[in-house]
Amino acid sequence: MADTGGLPAGSALAGQARGGTPRAALAELLAGNRRFVSGQPVHGHDVTAAAATASGDQQPYAVVLGCIDSRVPLEAIFDQTFGAICVIRTGAHVLDRAVLGSIEYVVEVLGVPLVMVLGHERCGAVQATVDALRTGRRPQGQLAHLVDRIAPAVAEVGVDDRHVLPAAVRRHVVRTVATLRADPRLMPPITAGRVAVAGALYDLATGEVALLDPPGR
Repeated sequence: MADTGGLPAGSALAGQARGGTPRAALAELLAGNRRFVSGQPVHGHDVTAAAATASGDQQPYAVVLGCIDSRVPLEAIFDQTFGAICVIRTGAHVLDRAVLGSIEYVVEVLGVPLVMVLGHERCGAVQATVDALRTGRRPQGQLAHLVDRIAPAVAEVGVDDRHVLPAAVRRHVVRTVATLRADPRLMPPITAGRVAVAGALYDLATGEVALLDPPGR
């Protein structure tokens, strides 16, 4: 399994994670990913689990910002059940006002202690950005917005680098994490240690999640 940043892990931490520390929340996410990778998930997304959470207030312990890629279903790869995590998905986890507002909401109102940004290999939106910068042809429509937001990560790697796609995917995760950590509404709880923002990368072939930018950096 991927590096856990020195954190303990295991499904027994779910209750503690819901109690509120960033370390426990991250440990539980990574423990769920281990269960997923090993073929031993404990949550089958049964309708009875949905019914069990319907009557009370939601108490998620993490919000995961990921890509729209159909190969990366976030609840599944972290082996999480109904009510455990909030999920936001955009092309290459691009931030906009709605996404930032949603993250601020779950942190401020729901008291979620962990925000995870999850990129993945062979990301189509990042590849589209590489292609646009190489050819000088900006795409039409709102896809251009995605390309504009991803372009700084590609430029930092260098569009002529032969490993530009995997390197840009990683760099884009790191940049997204940095943007969230600098958000004026998120900075106070982050500084106080009540909230952490982590960046990670999903391996399409193995199903593993590896931390790229752990909390505390």
